[in-house]
Formats: sequence, C-alpha cells, structure tokens
Amino acid sequence: MPKARLTPASVTEAGAALVDEVGFDNLSMGLLAERLGIKTPSLYKHVASQADLAHRIAIVAMTEVGDAIRDATQGRSGGDALAAGAQAMRAYVREHPGRYAAANAARPTGPDDPLIAASERVLASLAAMLNGYGLNPGQELHAMRTLRSVVHGFATLEVAGGFQIDASVDESFAWLINFIDQGLRAGTTIGSVVTR
Repeated sequence: MPKARLTPASVTEAGAALVDEVGFDNLSMGLLAERLGIKTPSLYKHVASQADLAHRIAIVAMTEVGDAIRDATQGRSGGDALAAGAQAMRAYVREHPGRYAAANAARPTGPDDPLIAASERVLASLAAMLNGYGLNPGQELHAMRTLRSVVHGFATLEVAGGFQIDASVDESFAWLINFIDQGLRAGTTIGSVVTR
C-alpha cells in the first residue's frame, strides 16, 4: 500500500502528535521520520529545519488553545466564563503537553509570522474569560497575565506529576478558580496598580 503523500501540514500534524507523546525536549527529525516511515532527508522537502517544525507546531498549539478557550466561554460571562475557560486551558495542557510546551517556547520571527495571529487568538479568548468583571483597560492586561500565569502554572505542574499529596486535584483547581474569581471581583474596586 503506498504511503500517504506528505505536505508541510501533515508533517506538522505528525510532529505535534509526536511531541505530545515523547515531550517537546525530545523532538528530533530522525524520530519523526521514523514515525512517518521515511528517511530523515525527506522531511526537509516539507519543513526547513527542526526549528521550523517546532515553530509550526507552536502555531498549531496557539490556535488550538485559543479555540478551546473561545468555545468553552461562548455564551458565558463572569465566574462561569472564568471557570469554563480555565478548565478548557487545563484540559488542553493535559491532553497536549508537548505542543503546549512548543507554544510557550516560540517567539515571532517577524511581523508576518502566523504565530502573532495565533497568539492574538489566545489573548482574545483570555479577554472573553474576563467579560462581566467590569475591568477597565488598564486592569485587563494585568488580569489576563495573572490568569494565564496561574492556570499555566497549575496545569504544567499537574502534567509533570507535581501534586503528590493525596488530595483531590480537581478540588484544588476549583478552589483556585474561586480564589481568582473573588480577586477579580475585588479588583474592580481597586484603583490603578502601584508599581515601584
């Protein structure tokens, strides 16, 4: 049976599946070629380098994260949107740890890099999670950074097996979301953040 014709998109998809299995740090062109049943040099017809492949995987991941959060928060606001979006992000990290790591390692290569649009998709989805809190524009960026940092930290620790104590991780996550929700509600009554 002839092999399916490879394209940059199919090679990227295979690479994304591979990093979820073996970890982003273990990505190699040789391993991917082996998985695809081809010789390593054949990969370079579709992607320029391992760095190019990792960048393409990052774009896929950013797009998927943004879409997952957007889909979870549609029709919701306030605490409901916060909880649904945070659970969607946590689920994505658990299901796709390798590609999520690729997304966090990537940086735009120029103004036309598709990674920029994919990153903006994530930011728009995070902003949607904050709908209903009445944050002013100056507070919104701080809230998005806080939200992303906390959910990222929890989810990556969970994937790495960092929660060893015998207590419900789901309950801890629910507690964390409730804590953020209360903080956001309190934050709307606080003036501008003081920096030193």
